Amino acid sequence: MEIKKTSLNKLHQDNKAKFVEFAGYEMPIQYSSGIIEEHKFTRSNSGIFDVSHMGQLFIYGDDNLTNDLEKIFPLDLKNLKLNSSKYSFLMNDKAGVYDDLIITKLEEGFLIILNAACKDNDFKILSNLLKNKYKMVLDDQRSLIAIQGPKSVEILNLILKTVADLNFMSGNWFTYKGQKLYVTRSGYTGEDGFEVSISNELVEVFTKELLKNGAKLIGLGARDTLRLEAGLCLYGHELGTETTPVEANLKWAISKERLNNGGFIGSKNIISQIKDGAKKIRVGIKPEGRLIAREKTKIYNESEQIIGEVTSGTFGPSVNGPIAMGFVDQEFSKKETKILLEVRGKKYPANICGLPFYKKSYVKGAN
Repeated sequence: MEIKKTSLNKLHQDNKAKFVEFAGYEMPIQYSSGIIEEHKFTRSNSGIFDVSHMGQLFIYGDDNLTNDLEKIFPLDLKNLKLNSSKYSFLMNDKAGVYDDLIITKLEEGFLIILNAACKDNDFKILSNLLKNKYKMVLDDQRSLIAIQGPKSVEILNLILKTVADLNFMSGNWFTYKGQKLYVTRSGYTGEDGFEVSISNELVEVFTKELLKNGAKLIGLGARDTLRLEAGLCLYGHELGTETTPVEANLKWAISKERLNNGGFIGSKNIISQIKDGAKKIRVGIKPEGRLIAREKTKIYNESEQIIGEVTSGTFGPSVNGPIAMGFVDQEFSKKETKILLEVRGKKYPANICGLPFYKKSYVKGAN
């Protein structure tokens, strides 16, 4: 299959990006300054991430659509306010996760942001579950860029007046050069920021304007170190069809009202795990010393019995040390529990710790 390119591909090339193939797309992993500098710049200033490979699914419908989506997602969509967003999951009958996603209430229906590697399968699953009753558009005519970091609000507000008035996890339509674009105050870095859905034809001009105002292009490498410091899950690592939201320590994302009544796909297993406890649980891990424990590193208890596995691990530039997340048997999930990590045949000491590793800086109320 031919590798796909986003509408910002030429801009990435002009900025000397190093590319990797990701979910069928040629994507920038880093630029000339390198991952650590890009990471630090996002934490202190404003980074631009091209996330146009992700799926933008518009589903159009009325109250019937809301009712039908509540049978699928563990959300209280009836009470979701217009232009408000929620993090959620598309699950199988056993509450294994097909995808984690952001769903936003629009006047004419919902916008669901899907992971790049999952979007086509998600579309098929949702089409079948909704019995093709509604108009569904997986819109590849729109790009998606994330502007993240403490200076993002002032930079974006120079281009889109009043964008600073948005609250965290809310959005609205704005006009740019005569076209409508949709902006949500959200992101995947632990910083204040925005995600902008904009037409493919305008995205390069818009991004260049952000660059002119002081933002910088940031690659997927720093996106990964930023999200890991913020304790955020990555599909295919912390989440998958063999893992439930409860096991992934994400039960906060499931509506309390829905937990009382169930009625969504996977609800039986979710309610059972919340009541009885899950056998395994996602935890933060701090290796002692400078050891970096990568994905699939085996985790042992002090008696050298295997109790779990690392799902993501890296050097955290903002915390200046190695960090990791993984799953361990429930009995070993308490903070400060001493564990061992097996790297290249040797076992090294580490500790279970709380998440996130780096304090999130989301803006809770802008107005």
